[in-house]
Amino acid sequence: MIGRRGINFVGGVTGLALNVTMYGSRSWVLRFQVAGKRRDFGLGSYPSVTLAEAKEAARRARAKLAQGIDPIEDARKAREQLAHQMHTSMTFGEAAKRYISAHEKSWKSPKHAQQWRNTLDTYASTVLGKVAVRDITVAMVLRVLEPIWSSKTETATRLRGRVESIIDWAIARGYRTDANPARWKGLLDKLLPAPGKVTKTVHHKAMPYSQLPGFMTELLQQDSMGAKALAFVILTATRSGEVRNATWDEFDLEERVWTIPAERMKASKAHRVPLSDAAMDLLLALPRKPSPRAYVFHSPLSRNAEKGSPLSDMTLTALLRRLKVDAVPHGFRSTFRDWCAEQTDHANEVAEMALAHTVANKVEAAYRRGDLFAKRIALMSDWAAFALQANRK
Repeated sequence: MIGRRGINFVGGVTGLALNVTMYGSRSWVLRFQVAGKRRDFGLGSYPSVTLAEAKEAARRARAKLAQGIDPIEDARKAREQLAHQMHTSMTFGEAAKRYISAHEKSWKSPKHAQQWRNTLDTYASTVLGKVAVRDITVAMVLRVLEPIWSSKTETATRLRGRVESIIDWAIARGYRTDANPARWKGLLDKLLPAPGKVTKTVHHKAMPYSQLPGFMTELLQQDSMGAKALAFVILTATRSGEVRNATWDEFDLEERVWTIPAERMKASKAHRVPLSDAAMDLLLALPRKPSPRAYVFHSPLSRNAEKGSPLSDMTLTALLRRLKVDAVPHGFRSTFRDWCAEQTDHANEVAEMALAHTVANKVEAAYRRGDLFAKRIALMSDWAAFALQANRK
């Protein structure tokens, strides 16, 4: 079906024609009149749209004309409605990406953008990431903030401001018409305690990272095996039980790696821990029992001359109490995580892998088939430098 140049009526439906241009391209049109004016309604190109399909589309258009509806105007309104829906369906996650992209060049430090991403990925994306900005409510914002408002007030306050800025950007761009549900004054200040009052009254189980360098100075002045074990817990961001039950055969000191076997891991999967200079110095200064399977941090009360016995689960907790620190050993993993998110440009997935956290997202898990060991070496080196900075002054 080539047809002559110009309009070629094909029959079957009144006004249906094949339009052939001077360049030979062909397309279907439906010619009709509205208020005495001729209109041509495009139905698609040939042969992408077959004759049968063109006839069916023409019949639908004729049916609308019979109802007093101009099919051209109807199609235009449908396109506008679709464009409006696409415009207003912008998710918080996409808005966050575009906000950071628009502002990161004006931020003083290149690390600032990654800190934004880390904070949002860690605390906000699960609740807000896939929600259209137009649909975010105060209740959703509270679901993000309330779990950490008392325990991580500084982080929560900064997070609230970032969520507010992203939604303000979306409002300015026309993706939302309602008021900002993350606004503090006159809204969230009526629902959450003032940050200043929270930090004065809350008893933290995780030490704020700003206090860690000073605490490490005090901790390293202690000569007990429990103090050395706690310092190693902090430097490696591992769990207390993983350190207390560590044996020397798990360590490759030449390669500077500690491999915790699967049976001792929460996720039942072996975990490699890169050893920073500080972690290596601590290990090499420890007294060792004869057996290669001896406990690294053995109890001074042990009667086993070959292997020793592990420290009890209360040893590190009791040490913190003696030092008048309102935290628990496991809380230093949260301290590490907050520091990663707020003070570094290390990617969120590197920090999660350092903590041996299970990845919930299957796509992300497939992407991260390795254990990001090389990147974790740099992360743990930076962490040790931060934790021990007060000792170097």
